Amino acid sequence: MRKTPRLAAVGAFAALALSLAACGGSGQSSTGSGDSTTMSTSSAAATTTTTKAMSDGVTKTDDVFGAGCASLPAESTNEGSLDGMVDDPVATAASNNPLLTKLVAAVKAAGLVDTLNKTDAGYTVFAPYDPAFDALGADTLNAVLADKAKLTSILTYHVVPKRMDKDGILSAATLTTVQGGTLKVSGSGDNVMVNDAKVLCGNVPTANATVFVIDKVMMPTG
Repeated sequence: MRKTPRLAAVGAFAALALSLAACGGSGQSSTGSGDSTTMSTSSAAATTTTTKAMSDGVTKTDDVFGAGCASLPAESTNEGSLDGMVDDPVATAASNNPLLTKLVAAVKAAGLVDTLNKTDAGYTVFAPYDPAFDALGADTLNAVLADKAKLTSILTYHVVPKRMDKDGILSAATLTTVQGGTLKVSGSGDNVMVNDAKVLCGNVPTANATVFVIDKVMMPTG
């Protein structure tokens, strides 16, 4: 299975290049202005690449966190496993995830599969697991599923139109969703809350999104 690269090693290279550039500037100049300019340019380019890699929100399977991740299939050949989901766009990946069967049914009912599977887009998806939908009660859930406008509003409230990892959402603290409402993120380490929902398994990589499985269906206000 293909793994999405984080380019962590580039950071070390950039730091080394900057250190060498600093040493060259403070000591006796014997290399000439051309070499100094080349070194500075290379350092700046490496730093830019590193910053972009650190801020793009793309994760690897090794980056996942949370006790809920243990509930995912362990076999790498299973399409619902971490290795299985990494190559699929998020709606397809979710359809293979045994924790998200009711979310997938809701996404299909709202007609959002193609939108979420767009490969030229990047998303952060807060995905309620099946018991979160059960907690709504059968009557409420059926009513929501029958109201496409309301269902779409609820589902898009769980999607941020930018790919972000755990550090990114914690740093931002407030996220604007596709629905237009805002989410509040709090916590530290592996204890992360989004509004009043707990992240059970986070930093899950798919081809076009970073997924956080949560324990509640979040309702937009207004």
